[in-house]
Formats: sequence, structure tokens, C-alpha cells
Amino acid sequence: MAKIKKGDLVQVITGARQDRGGDRGKQGKVLKVFPATNRVLVEGINRITKHTKVGQSTRGTKTGGIEIDEAPIHVSNVAIVDPETKKPTRVGFREETVEKDGVQKTVRARYAKASGKAL
Repeated sequence: MAKIKKGDLVQVITGARQDRGGDRGKQGKVLKVFPATNRVLVEGINRITKHTKVGQSTRGTKTGGIEIDEAPIHVSNVAIVDPETKKPTRVGFREETVEKDGVQKTVRARYAKASGKAL
């Protein structure tokens, strides 16, 4: 079970400080998770400029130019934000029993270790 999932609010905990043009301390929502490479794509974090070749579409509109996109960042460089304190926290797992249609089922739930709130 992955500790970081799509839609989680995360904070960058390593890298260059914000006053030096870095992303450390910034928070953003996870857009995509790449489990094979242990990387996540975070909204507004690790922005890069791509220079694409200028061309023309069939309708005559210009394509290409300079585009600004987010690049994936390693999972170890981000931490999930606690929903109560809005600070980075570690993630724990606990088993909870859920009753659905009269049947009890045991599920693993993620929670913030600092406050104990469910994620």
C-alpha cells in the first residue's frame, strides 16, 4: 500500500530554499504517482521550461514555443501534510472494521501520525 496517493496534499521537505529559487516548503496536490520510479507529479512544484519546435497545425494556428510544465519529484523529497496542523507529518496504517450491507470487513486506513487524523 502506497503512502502517497493521487489527490494528497504534500509539502517539499528537501532542496533549495524558496528565497533561492527552490521549492522547499511549498505545498501542492499530487497529480500523478509513478510507482515504478518512486516519483510523484505535484501541482506547482518542480516547474521546468520546455522549448518545443514551432510549427503550424492544419488550421493554420501556430504550435510550439516555450511551455512551462511540472516535472516529477522523488517520493523521499515530499511529506504528506497533516489535515489538522497543516504541517508535514509521517503516515501510519491502522486496521479498521467497516460494516457494509450487513457484512463486517477489515480495511487498512492511512492516518497522520502527528495528530491521529485519517487521511
